[in-house]
Amino acid sequence: MADMESFREAVTAWAAGGPGDPARELAARLPVRAVVLLEGPSDAAAVGALAAGRGRDLAAEGVCVLPMGGAMSVGRFARLLGPPGLGLRLTGLCDEAERRYYARALAEADAAPRGFFVCAADLEDELIRALGVTRVQELVRAEGDLRALQTFQCQPAQRGRTAQQQVRRFLGTKKGRKIRYGRVLVEALDPDRVPAPLDGLLTSL
Repeated sequence: MADMESFREAVTAWAAGGPGDPARELAARLPVRAVVLLEGPSDAAAVGALAAGRGRDLAAEGVCVLPMGGAMSVGRFARLLGPPGLGLRLTGLCDEAERRYYARALAEADAAPRGFFVCAADLEDELIRALGVTRVQELVRAEGDLRALQTFQCQPAQRGRTAQQQVRRFLGTKKGRKIRYGRVLVEALDPDRVPAPLDGLLTSL
């Protein structure tokens, strides 16, 4: 939905120091009922793929999926979009290592930390564990990246890591690759193998 994309862009500009009126006007007009705060576009690709696979159009439901450009931005977005700002319901994903930071930032904005779903390491790690390394490598082959993965695994820095750790690191080594595989990995999941944080997030909306 083009209007939801406009709202996402308006909020991002607001968070960067721009005016808030465009975001306020769009939030009221659409209307927006909830915002899913995610660290980056690869998480957004995964959420979008799972929603599409379940026949849902989140934008049409008034849900804005918003990559923040980094976990450290959660406090700023929560203040703008939560109770101190637009008063929207906030939810999203965070990594276990950042749980306390998210909880503190959301509490300062009078938003509910319990609405956020926690990944053990990150969403890529959750997806790789759900699919298994062998299946992920099959998908990497199908995407034409197997030779690049094998070359990466031979690098000295990778020799002490497990295959799962290597694959996870590989996904982040080229611009745009994490975004593409965020969609590819989710689309390959069996319905009963969706990682709990991702399943919980979508089910809560």
